[in-house]
Amino acid sequence: MTSDAGLPGPSPIARPRAPVVYSPDYECDIGPHVFPTRKYRLVLERMIEDGDIAASEVLAPPAPTRGQLERVHRPEYLRDLAELRDSPGTRMSELPLTREIVHAYALACGGTLLAARAALRVGAAVHLGGGFHHAYADHAEGFCYLNDLAVAVRVLQGEGAIHRAAVVDLDVHQGNGTASIFAHDPDVFTLSMHQEQLYPVPKEHSSLDVGLEVGTGDREYLAQLDEALPHVWAHAPELVLYQAGADPYVGDMLGALALTLDGLAARDTRVLEGCVSRGIPVVVTLGGGYAREVADTVRIHHRTARIAMELATRTRV
Repeated sequence: MTSDAGLPGPSPIARPRAPVVYSPDYECDIGPHVFPTRKYRLVLERMIEDGDIAASEVLAPPAPTRGQLERVHRPEYLRDLAELRDSPGTRMSELPLTREIVHAYALACGGTLLAARAALRVGAAVHLGGGFHHAYADHAEGFCYLNDLAVAVRVLQGEGAIHRAAVVDLDVHQGNGTASIFAHDPDVFTLSMHQEQLYPVPKEHSSLDVGLEVGTGDREYLAQLDEALPHVWAHAPELVLYQAGADPYVGDMLGALALTLDGLAARDTRVLEGCVSRGIPVVVTLGGGYAREVADTVRIHHRTARIAMELATRTRV
């Protein structure tokens, strides 16, 4: 893997495609848990086996600096994480608190930031990780210690690389941490389309929330998405972070929506084609996915990544 904060220069013979970011450290030991951290490795292995990317082309994320994390997270909360301290801030993660796990979440922030830099350069990038949208500025929630989506946006804003951004969050759960962090920033549009009667309760207020009923299937879901996306485009973002959760799937253990594999692929195409056709750089993060069969979660994430790479290839010369 390429291990550098920079990006490989263009090759005259390589076919253009969206860069892929991944670290083996994402597969951390969280004990017996519904969250399969091995899915990241399995998605990458599937991509390599299918010829989507060579192992040597994968970008390894740099660790974020403390200053980068502090653009979003409170210093006292970061101290709790660094010292592995049980506190009100760390207690709601629903995960163990270990050095390995904290490192994996910090590295995911570096991964989404690296993917965002890549997308700004070439139009699209895929992060095989990230999407930890439940983390707040001062506390963990819902399997999320650090909010990589918010860190990437805030760092790039601070550097002057972007001014306006959007988070398109299509996980089955509302992106409550992300909504809270950007609640008073008119330059960041947050769309969350999620199952309404589900964690988190109560919910935060995104720029646009679309709460779906239990059992919502492909047709209704895509119709609601078609109504929501024009609000994103109207915001004129200079970067979109697409939280492409696999958990709206009909076979997911933590949700009760009813999207099929084809419905999820149509969802991805609408978002990604909408960005690429408008010249808006887009970053894919994997987000949640808790299918009864891990192979189904891997299949969904792999298809999302492949759609992003194919669209980027088709529109670049």
